[in-house]
Amino acid sequence: MKAKTRSLDRIDLNILRCLQDNARISYVDLASQVGLSTTPCLERVKRLEKAGIIRGYKALLDPKALKANLLVFVEISLETQSPAVFDEFRRAVAKLPQIQECHLVSGQFDYILKCRIPEMSAYRQLLGDVVLTLPGVKESKSYVVMEEVKEDVSLHVPDTEQLDT
Repeated sequence: MKAKTRSLDRIDLNILRCLQDNARISYVDLASQVGLSTTPCLERVKRLEKAGIIRGYKALLDPKALKANLLVFVEISLETQSPAVFDEFRRAVAKLPQIQECHLVSGQFDYILKCRIPEMSAYRQLLGDVVLTLPGVKESKSYVVMEEVKEDVSLHVPDTEQLDT
């Protein structure tokens, strides 16, 4: 992880809010929105990138347009709690493009996966032929999403006072 060189001020937080809303904004428009001239604004963005606070820029794609219509969350329980099994499982999951996210969790299961696939038969194949054959997998429990109520990849950017606590 990259070192955070100094604390974020009000202008940094405004830059982050603007870029989260529209990462394609020009530096001229961004500078205008946060009350800076272009060069200092660009320097701040570069500093935020270098510090790892801005990790990158991506296009948000419509899953339906790419025939990834089905969203499924899968709880995974591993056979043992050994670091080697966890590492092997993580490495295998990282290679699977249908799995968008994988999180180690507390509770009854070890991991939660977020999968996007075209339809149910593709999910049955992914689960049976791939997920359940991953290293160390003991059992799974699936949750097929019937309706996406809210999906937002944006982070809440707090005010400076909230960062100080």
